[in-house]
Amino acid sequence: MKVYTAIYQFCTAARPPTQVGYTPPSRGAQLLGADLYNNLNTYIKNHLAAIRQEADQHADEALIKYYIRTWQRYTTGARYLNHIFEYLNRHWVKRERDEGRRNVYDVNTLCLVRWRTEFFDHVQERLMAAVLLLVERQRNGETIDTMNIKSIVQSFVSLGLDEHDSKKVSLAVYKMYFEGPFIAATEVYYKAESKQFVAENSVVEYMKKAEVRLKEEGSRVQMYLHQSTEKTLMRRCEVVLISDHADLLRNEFQALLDTDRQNDLQRMFLLLTRIPEGLISLRVKFEEHVRRQGLLAVEQLVSEAGKDVEPRAYVDSLLEVHQRYANLVQVAFAGDADFVKSLDNACREFINRNKMCQSSSSKSPELLAKYSDALLKKSGKNAEDSDLEVKLNDIMTIFKYIDDKDVFQKFYSRMLSRRLVHQTSSSDDAESSMISKLKEVCGSEYTNKLQRMFQDMSVSGDLQTQFRDHVAASNDAGLLAIDFNILVLGTNFWPLQPLNTTFNLPDELVRTFERFQAFYNSKHNGRKLTWLWQLSKGELKATYPKSATKAGFTFQVSTFQMAILLPYNVADRYSYEQLQQITALNREYLAGSLAILVKARVLLMEPADAVVGAGGTWYALNLDFKSKKIRVNLNLPLRSEQKQEAETTHKTIEEDRKMLMQSAIVRIMKARRVLKHVVLVQETIAQIKSRFTPKVPEIKKCIDFLIEKEYLERIDNDRYSYLA
Repeated sequence: MKVYTAIYQFCTAARPPTQVGYTPPSRGAQLLGADLYNNLNTYIKNHLAAIRQEADQHADEALIKYYIRTWQRYTTGARYLNHIFEYLNRHWVKRERDEGRRNVYDVNTLCLVRWRTEFFDHVQERLMAAVLLLVERQRNGETIDTMNIKSIVQSFVSLGLDEHDSKKVSLAVYKMYFEGPFIAATEVYYKAESKQFVAENSVVEYMKKAEVRLKEEGSRVQMYLHQSTEKTLMRRCEVVLISDHADLLRNEFQALLDTDRQNDLQRMFLLLTRIPEGLISLRVKFEEHVRRQGLLAVEQLVSEAGKDVEPRAYVDSLLEVHQRYANLVQVAFAGDADFVKSLDNACREFINRNKMCQSSSSKSPELLAKYSDALLKKSGKNAEDSDLEVKLNDIMTIFKYIDDKDVFQKFYSRMLSRRLVHQTSSSDDAESSMISKLKEVCGSEYTNKLQRMFQDMSVSGDLQTQFRDHVAASNDAGLLAIDFNILVLGTNFWPLQPLNTTFNLPDELVRTFERFQAFYNSKHNGRKLTWLWQLSKGELKATYPKSATKAGFTFQVSTFQMAILLPYNVADRYSYEQLQQITALNREYLAGSLAILVKARVLLMEPADAVVGAGGTWYALNLDFKSKKIRVNLNLPLRSEQKQEAETTHKTIEEDRKMLMQSAIVRIMKARRVLKHVVLVQETIAQIKSRFTPKVPEIKKCIDFLIEKEYLERIDNDRYSYLA
């Protein structure tokens, strides 16, 4: 306080007390302040000259310790000086700076400026050399006192003074004298080390080394460097450790993929993702690898099973490849969006264009629909609800990659119709869940008919109840004796067509059939019922005199088989021609139904070695029929029927595609009025590619058809206009 008071009095005195050797100033307090400031400046210079002289006696780590010790003592003294010269700062220094004298500083800043000019500039090169030597020792595995380097860094940062505003700190000194040499030395060190390490070790070992070194440099910033250095330092390290060896790493990528080394792939991904465009070639290689693996999986399956590949085995092989590499993308590539895109491209390729699809591009959606049918159908191997939901999600995984989603829809709707008609769905909840998933991917238009099927089933159930009540009220013993169920389904929503054959309904069913016809016509005048006998089925009670089973057998049969078996209540033996006359079935369906009955030994063919359905053959009732089961299922699908259904489905798909393309073309032209041919084709593809990928020649045919029907007209060779 005495010193502070003395300085205050000195600065405010108009004429200072006379002292020996002192010449009074001629201009009062202003010159007194300047005199005091200049004397203080001279004192600091002399003090730093002594420090500099002593610093010359130290080197390396001793110099670092001396610098830190001296810096801490000096800055503490500077703060004290600043306090006792506070009056000088507030008045004389402020007035001088306000008048534009930028070489005048407050006392604390003056101390730092003098430190930099009188001492720092003299010692900084030797000091940084000592610091870099210390850092190199740490990189070589030695333990050092990191607080010493941190103190040096703080000193360099504090010396970065803003001449215009002493309260602001500039990083200019730190950037020039510390960061620059530090990063240059780091680059030299890692260039030499990485070159030697690559020459002596494998690529995988080098990646581990680079990973450790990058982590160390990141932690070094946290330990003692200024935070602003991190970005520049890491970028330079990435260039030296990664970019300079990027080709070497990329060349190893395929070998790591082939051996499924996820940890090393993850390490490579994390390294290359640090550099610009580091992953581009990896994504290309990954996409090609996944595509090859998918094609190879299907090829192996086909070579083992031939053309009759089980739908489940086919879908499982596709899923196995997808799940393996989807897991790799999530784990090793951190779910990177571009790698996900590469995976999707590869899966779309091998799912739609594999060996199974060579004969028909619609094979994948067809087999996927069949696999869905097997999952959703009742069987002794039905999965638990939770497992079933997982499998349905798996189906949707493959479905999303299917190009011809319309093919899947056609096959799926046919199979769903059979499950509903024959009541073989394992679960209504599972059916609804599957339709919801399809709706989520393709929209409500895609699933509209599927949902209407369920509505029809509900309405048909109500109609069945009404008919039962009607029959019960009639008290007709003949009608009541037959357990009769009927489904009335809308033609527009159900993909069901009558077979190309005539058929005589058995006499035992005619009365019930006619009664229902009359009942339905009374409720719905003008509607026509088309009977799908190939989907009808029934149960026959069979009693054999010589059978050990007194209860007899219950045969589960198709309506065609029922028409064949019921006449055996009258006679035990019929010729093929007689059965043909009784049933009126054509050769294809009569022979197919007889073949199943002969194979099950319900009927015996005479002669036994004849061809089923050949003229002149006889079919006798096997009175010694035996079976381990009381309920015998004879209602098996006919191969000819399945073949016809598949052909009909494909034909329907082609017709629907033409209509879809035509409607898309009309919509586009109606909105655009006049359009070039190329643009029209592109927009048509864009509109319907979610259902299937149309071929350009097919689009051209549809355009020509619409011109012929006068929806469009050709203006010139390259343009069309819409005709309202």
